[in-house]
Amino acid sequence: MVHSIEAVEVGAQASVYLDDTYLEQVDTRVIAVGEKDGTPWAAVERSPFHPQGGGQPADRGWLEDTEIIPVRDRESGLVVAMVAEGGSLPALAEGQKVRARIDLQARTAHAALHTAGHLVEAVGRMQGWEMVASNHFPGQARIEFQAPRTDPRLADPEGREEVTAELRAAVAAAVADDLPVFARCLADGRRVVHLDELHSAPCGGTHARGLGDLAEVALPTLKVKKGRVRVSYTATHAPYAAAPHVTATHRSH
Repeated sequence: MVHSIEAVEVGAQASVYLDDTYLEQVDTRVIAVGEKDGTPWAAVERSPFHPQGGGQPADRGWLEDTEIIPVRDRESGLVVAMVAEGGSLPALAEGQKVRARIDLQARTAHAALHTAGHLVEAVGRMQGWEMVASNHFPGQARIEFQAPRTDPRLADPEGREEVTAELRAAVAAAVADDLPVFARCLADGRRVVHLDELHSAPCGGTHARGLGDLAEVALPTLKVKKGRVRVSYTATHAPYAAAPHVTATHRSH
């Protein structure tokens, strides 16, 4: 995978959520503290916090007992834990040991939507479409494609419903097959997420362990506007047995 805890040097940060979507809690240490526009923040060495980006919402998280919002600092590249407006962090110093944790229910909800988005992109590509935009936020999830003008079915309601039915069938088949979901890191440092052999795409988001973890995947009838095909979708994460709290989990594929 992308990050190796063993390879971390002093002052560096490992985004451990990339190694294990289901890692709820880590014991780590502070590597930097500061403030931005009067709002205090802290960065930890082993960060379980996914910041908003790539069409995915930020995690809900805590440092010790203080709720924080993870934000990517553009200058340093660190994911920093900022308190909500009007809040305050406890006094923290570099090198101090802290416990960082996330709202695992929110994390798995985001991971299910992001994984389902990759699946929708995959079945859209089966139609010969090219993805041009994506959104994996709850209540807004959709993939937009540029479609060739060779499919006359997109021009009328019955045809669009027919195409949508094909997408639904392909999605359902992949979920029923429980295709594995995993990531590999390329030589140039890019992280590529795979839905087994069905699909792959560069991605820094969190994902379910397999397509069988997706539940209640639904696709309303697609829409066509200004030459773009919009496929909205919903998905949830199937029930699972949470693992015991651990400080880090590492797997490679």
